Amino acid sequence: MSAFGIAWSIGALWLAAALVLLMAEMVLPGFFLIFLGVAAALTGVFALIVPGVPILLQALIFAVLTGGAVAIGWRWYRGSDQSSSAPHLNDRAARLIGKRVEVCDAIVGGEGRVKVGDGAWNATGPDAGVGTSVRIVGATGGVLQVEPA
Repeated sequence: MSAFGIAWSIGALWLAAALVLLMAEMVLPGFFLIFLGVAAALTGVFALIVPGVPILLQALIFAVLTGGAVAIGWRWYRGSDQSSSAPHLNDRAARLIGKRVEVCDAIVGGEGRVKVGDGAWNATGPDAGVGTSVRIVGATGGVLQVEPA
């Protein structure tokens, strides 16, 4: 087999590995295999463009490209504020803070219930009669802290 044929074979192997890694990224949880896939693809392209590069040098190039891709990805991920669009997405009680609601079971001795939408939540705060408008100022678990509105 000629040097070009061997280089093409090795380059094709790198590209096949990249394809497998990128497909695995779509199937498996996490966000890491994409960096290895990109590095394998770039190494494959390099192996095709520069025939005759020893496999150990290709492995070194792959390692350097993987490190670079991970560093760039980590910096991008760290710099992007993932929680800015929905800071309390999975914390419904925290999303209610600041809303005005109505007392549906009188708050007596610091405990009662407030109507939120079509449901009622346990609430703590200063005593208030049924129908009183209060504002949600905090939440602990499923209990809202309220104060007069």
